[in-house]
Amino acid sequence: MMRNIGFAIVIGFLGITCQKKLPAINPDIISKKVPHDTDDPAIWVHPTDPSKSIVFGTDKDTNGAIYAFDLKGKIIQDKVIHDIKYPNNIDVEYGFKPNDSTITDIIVFTERERHQIRIFSVPDMKPLDNGGFPVFEDEIDPELRRPMGIGLYKNPETNSIYVIVSRKSGPRNGYVYQYQLSADSTGVKAKLIRKFGKFSGQKEIEAIAVDDEMGFVYYADEGVGIRKYHADPRKGSEELAMFGGEYFKEDIEGIAIAAQPGGKGVLIVSDQQKGQFNIFSRADNRFIKAINLDTNETDGCEVIAVPLNATFTTGLFVAMNNEQDFYLYDAEKLGL
Repeated sequence: MMRNIGFAIVIGFLGITCQKKLPAINPDIISKKVPHDTDDPAIWVHPTDPSKSIVFGTDKDTNGAIYAFDLKGKIIQDKVIHDIKYPNNIDVEYGFKPNDSTITDIIVFTERERHQIRIFSVPDMKPLDNGGFPVFEDEIDPELRRPMGIGLYKNPETNSIYVIVSRKSGPRNGYVYQYQLSADSTGVKAKLIRKFGKFSGQKEIEAIAVDDEMGFVYYADEGVGIRKYHADPRKGSEELAMFGGEYFKEDIEGIAIAAQPGGKGVLIVSDQQKGQFNIFSRADNRFIKAINLDTNETDGCEVIAVPLNATFTTGLFVAMNNEQDFYLYDAEKLGL
């Protein structure tokens, strides 16, 4: 998910016909390994001391968890959420009001085997969902109720927060559901607002990223391309673009959005089987370049453009690595 903080991007050129991998950019930090299967990261920036920011990451398994890492890649044990039945993807949002007197930041993640999403406050890691909110409830087939991808959208005009969820399998139309979060005296609620989004019928839809400032949601139809829609449901559910598929070797995976002022910036998208990341213009979605971050089979990724500490002086890019860990890079190493 994109945060509206500007920065410049300069990344070396790669022609689309070139088959040889680019020289690798090594990570600054490799996180501690988790027990099962890493998938998707999210970054929470501490409001007063950025050096205390947290990287969250999912560990997919029936006995899975949400792991919390400090900026040295060490696990913060008292912030780990255990007993999650196959957590898949995760996102962060700021400034949610669970009641009239409290404002908190939140993480929201999918729990595939329980057919639901979970919501926890950050950094105190308290559940706000009374055990979880079911998703895709109108589907009879349980295989169509298994949530995977997630992206949070905060409308800059209304401050309403929405959860956009994809699943392991689904129909050709209405593959993605959008829920609005709200709260009253009885607690937090998640209300279904719309069903939208095309699906090619190939593979699946997992990676979701939302550009709050520009008002767009992107998701990866893994076998064919990146699809683009309005994030605000009031603007309709017509597909705005489908792009980029020809630049990927096979699966199109994690999406991170890096913003510059005035609508400039880039989308960074994992080219999973090639082990690289393709870069697209945020303004018009044209292909720009590719980079090799030396990761293996990357699913999820995330970027934040806030100076955090002496290691991450310009921002932080996090990518899942298929060896039960996450790779952390100073944004400057990527040209961010």
